[in-house]
Amino acid sequence: MKGILSTLAIVWRLASPYFRSEDRWPGRILLAAVIIIELSIVGITVLINEWNNRFYNALQERNWDTFVHQIGYFCILAAIYIVLAVYQLYLNQWLQIRWRRWMTRQYLDHWLQGANHYRMQLLGDAADNPDQRISEDVRYFIEGGPSGAGIIDIGLRLLNSVVTLASFAAILWGLSAAAPLHVFGVRHDIPGYLLWAALIYAVVGTTFTHLIGRALIALNFQQQRYEADFRFNLVRVRENSEQIALLAGEPAENDRLLMRFGNVVSNWYAIMTRQKKLTFLTASYGQAAVVFPYIMAAPAYFANVIQLGGLMQTANAFGRVQEALSVFVTIYRSLAEWRAVIERLDGFDQSVAKARAVAVTPPVIDVTAGDTAALSIKDLAVRLPNGVPLVNAGNLTIAPGERVLVSGPSGAGKSTLLRALAGIWPFGGGTFTVPKGARLMTLPQRPYFPIAPLAAAVAYPAEPGTFDAAKVAELVIAVGLPALAPRIEEEAHWNRMLSLGEQQRLGIARALLHAPDYLFLDEATASLDEPSEAALYSLLQQRLPKATIVSIGHRSTLAAFHRRRLAFTRDGDHYKVGDASLTPAA
Repeated sequence: MKGILSTLAIVWRLASPYFRSEDRWPGRILLAAVIIIELSIVGITVLINEWNNRFYNALQERNWDTFVHQIGYFCILAAIYIVLAVYQLYLNQWLQIRWRRWMTRQYLDHWLQGANHYRMQLLGDAADNPDQRISEDVRYFIEGGPSGAGIIDIGLRLLNSVVTLASFAAILWGLSAAAPLHVFGVRHDIPGYLLWAALIYAVVGTTFTHLIGRALIALNFQQQRYEADFRFNLVRVRENSEQIALLAGEPAENDRLLMRFGNVVSNWYAIMTRQKKLTFLTASYGQAAVVFPYIMAAPAYFANVIQLGGLMQTANAFGRVQEALSVFVTIYRSLAEWRAVIERLDGFDQSVAKARAVAVTPPVIDVTAGDTAALSIKDLAVRLPNGVPLVNAGNLTIAPGERVLVSGPSGAGKSTLLRALAGIWPFGGGTFTVPKGARLMTLPQRPYFPIAPLAAAVAYPAEPGTFDAAKVAELVIAVGLPALAPRIEEEAHWNRMLSLGEQQRLGIARALLHAPDYLFLDEATASLDEPSEAALYSLLQQRLPKATIVSIGHRSTLAAFHRRRLAFTRDGDHYKVGDASLTPAA
């Protein structure tokens, strides 16, 4: 019971926000329409149950006029049922896509907001493969997975079961009196015995179904995880194909991929075994349910207590009640898959919440905008996510227009310090104050370019069309890539098509285009030769004369383009940052 209540609480937490959102009224109206149609369908089944009595009595009595009349009546009911079924499907799908659109937007916003996606990785990313969570799990939650059961379908089935049970229980109770139980020719007047028999039958079937099928919840959760891991590593091989080819790493990658696919296969075998047992039970249960109501009601028929119509009505009503009571038997496999989806989405929400909390829960590095003309660092201490000290920057000031070179041993935390100053690394303490209205930009060693026209890729993260294409082309030429200028409107995967050196040149073009007040370069020219690097730094000095530039680099030649050096030196279990001579630069 505790597990059921916990699952229901998660479902409510996942589902209810949509019906309180800006899209709530269309969602509520569509949901109400779907529910009304579902109730109407149940009403049609009640009328068909009553029709069974009249129709089969007409057959037994060979009454042609009643037979024809009942055929016409059935056609009317069938036509209404068809219309209801069609529009229920249509409105259901309409609600599904609106709900999925809203939920996908929310998850993307939560994931990408304030560098949450980055901090989730730093924290170990309890929500593995966020791409699957957002693309597949959201869809499965609303629309259903391979089994075809999402929240709306499951909700409608449960509603149908409750209303059907309420509608047919009274009918079945009355039929129990009209067709009393006969055992070996002896009449037994047991009030509502047909209803009690259906209840016992359903309880026994549900109990055994749960005992056999409950392991499927964890197995389906693992299956989705293994499938996502396998797909993720396939993507990694594709994205790093050049490095793998240069190292002749294909056999190693093949072994790694087969190992991960082996997890998919072995877990699938476990699902197969469990589903075999569950299917054996549910199939047996379903086949027995076909004849069970006739076994219960037939003695009264053969004792001439009821007519054929009464027998068929009783069997139909019994079947409806038994079906309503056995809803968990019939949809257990779907529920197992769906619950695994729920747990994955809940894990994603928790991971996002944890990433958000890390950014604001003291102690954290506080990045603020202040009434100051310079960058100010006060009592800055950078730590790893596990709390281990990394860098102590103490108190520093970087004046407007200053050119600062940051140097130190590899692994000392230089890049991490820049991440902290960029506001995406909260682990630590102290304050970093930026002048109000100042525009900051950080260029990493490997710049990112979206799959887009070259002009839009260079202008990123600005909206396409923000900058004139001719301006972008001029900068592409200026950074030493004249061959790309005619391709300014060409859409491509630039991170895959261009060398790292070419990507770094485009990164400099991006900086020149945006013209930030403060530019942080994290070995942003390390893949270029020294003359090319010098040319780009000269270009930065020429085009951004008032910008403050902070560079991380190891080459001594960088000293000529900076007026100040900050060096990382070992201080016990961590590094400290302080002013040092520009010579040597590393």
